[in-house]
Amino acid sequence: MLATGSIQIDAERAFTREARARRRAAFARRLRREPAVCGRLTVFDEHGVQRTESSQVGRVREIPLDAIRGTLEPSRAAMFDTAFRPARAAQARWQRVWLAETRGAVLPPISVIRVGDEYAVRDGHHRVSVARARGALTIDAAIDAVAAP
Repeated sequence: MLATGSIQIDAERAFTREARARRRAAFARRLRREPAVCGRLTVFDEHGVQRTESSQVGRVREIPLDAIRGTLEPSRAAMFDTAFRPARAAQARWQRVWLAETRGAVLPPISVIRVGDEYAVRDGHHRVSVARARGALTIDAAIDAVAAP
């Protein structure tokens, strides 16, 4: 995507591109006759997960974006699809995160829980979505707990 010289316009275009990709993916699922649930983020129940001890708990480290597979917040499952592409309801916040990252602001690490070899996001859904849209491969994350699968 070519930069226009206006970061506000670039943020709007980036959001539009990601929201359009979400709609195209949903349309493709309908054509394949897959249920709509297939496109939603997996919701993990934080209270129903067995905790295990780990030396990684509380540490901030880089994790691969591809390993993030779900959320702990049911309301976020509707706002993002499995590839963390945003819905229209996420536009204002998504664009603010995009602008902050473009300006070089240091964003806080996301908060995740490790479930097996994957991660579920507790806090930082928009940051994950923007990082994916910008082509990042990793993101800083604070691992709050390690859950036994």
